[in-house]
Amino acid sequence: MNISVEFTLTPLQTDFELPIINFIKTLRASEFRVLENPLSTQIFGPYDALMGFLTATIKATFEDIDHVVLNMKIVKSDRSDYEPHF
Repeated sequence: MNISVEFTLTPLQTDFELPIINFIKTLRASEFRVLENPLSTQIFGPYDALMGFLTATIKATFEDIDHVVLNMKIVKSDRSDYEPHF
């Protein structure tokens, strides 16, 4: 089963850019497809492999940042090829 996951990482600190950049670079370095836009980052792949990777990545990110919010949406399907039809 493939999934699509969308993230918005919000460090609650003055120097917020570097933790976001590091999080995105970690996602980019993975074996999974990653798409980015100015408001969020999406990652796509098989459920078990992707969730295992995300669990470790989120934990490491949370250990590096004292106060942070992570908004995450999970869709049960690979939506990486979605294009609007209107």
